[in-house]
Amino acid sequence: MRFSISIALILIPYYLSAQLTAPGATSSRPASYLSAPSVKDSIFVFCNESGTQKGTLNAASPRGNAPFSFSWYRWSTSTKSFSIFIKNETGVSNSTISNLDEGGYRVTVSGGFDTTMTCWIVFDKPPVVEAKLRNPMKHCNYVALDGTAAATVTSFPYYDPGTGIQLSLKNEVTFLWSSEPESSIPYPSLDIDPTTFSPPLEDVTYKLKVNTLGCSSEASFFYESIHIDADFSADPMEGEAPLEVTVTDKSTRGLIYKWDFGDDSVSNLKDPLPHKYYKPGEYTILLTIESELHCIDSVRSAKIKVEPSALAVPNVFTPDGDGYNDRFMVESKSLRYISMEVFSRSGLKVYGFSGEDERLKEWTGWDGNINNSSIKAAPGVYFYIIRAFGWDDIRYDSKAYRGVVYLYR
Repeated sequence: MRFSISIALILIPYYLSAQLTAPGATSSRPASYLSAPSVKDSIFVFCNESGTQKGTLNAASPRGNAPFSFSWYRWSTSTKSFSIFIKNETGVSNSTISNLDEGGYRVTVSGGFDTTMTCWIVFDKPPVVEAKLRNPMKHCNYVALDGTAAATVTSFPYYDPGTGIQLSLKNEVTFLWSSEPESSIPYPSLDIDPTTFSPPLEDVTYKLKVNTLGCSSEASFFYESIHIDADFSADPMEGEAPLEVTVTDKSTRGLIYKWDFGDDSVSNLKDPLPHKYYKPGEYTILLTIESELHCIDSVRSAKIKVEPSALAVPNVFTPDGDGYNDRFMVESKSLRYISMEVFSRSGLKVYGFSGEDERLKEWTGWDGNINNSSIKAAPGVYFYIIRAFGWDDIRYDSKAYRGVVYLYR
């Protein structure tokens, strides 16, 4: 029996939990009474945008079990108590009062037990909001926004039921900048006058939304972009000399162009011809553009690598027509000129080549035939002399480039 009574006592607060809500309220905050710090009655905030807004309250009985009696009262500033009777409802599970003005309201729920709930209704108005450019003159490198966010109603009155002293709830103001289409806005909810140094390259609409406890307002303005962006691609980025690089302009609002290719060559064309790098090394391309409104931007490419000259000579080849190692061909990079002579063991010249530029590019080496005829050279040892000159001014004409190559069939 004692155990059952204990369980019942524990569950009583749960079963007796009643609710007081305010349909249509935008937000609520707890009241703070000096006479009863632990009591946290709700302050319901409505948005009175039309000027005719009224409040509504609904009280629900514990667990929704009927029947109960609901008695409603309103706060009286003259008696400093909830002494103004509104209405009484009996035999119902919930009760609603509407068309309410600002002030305090209390409902007593009875039906085998008594529960009293208190709240306050306050009305907010749309906040003040303004969005514009901080300076009338547009700047090339940044956009400075100018916002205004302020509460029309700065605080909401309510009263301490224990003392009758008037108290106030401070209105809260928050804001958020945005743009459509989306663009960079630093600290859009912290800085009311943000400046972005990543200005939009397309036209945008800047928006400022301001929220208070009960209402919200929004302002916007159209921004026609004047900003420019220097951009391009280069291909290829690596290779042997002479390396021909094609640049493709991807800039925004460029009118005047200057291409600095990094090797004392410049062009003022929007789409310059492919550029050749003859000297091995590393280069960067700098593009500088200017718009019609004299905004200037520049961008530099990643490093373009022109490979140093190199020469390697194989010591065997097999011109048997199987498609593998059929020609005596040097492995080279960035050579400006090359000559090669091949002799038999008796000193007879069986092959010779010399060339540069396009002729060097088309060279495919010795195919194993004597002096480019249809007569096949006999298998065996042959002597070669190679002389070459790199685009980096390195000469390949020492003993290291004189030797023998073995021909197998």
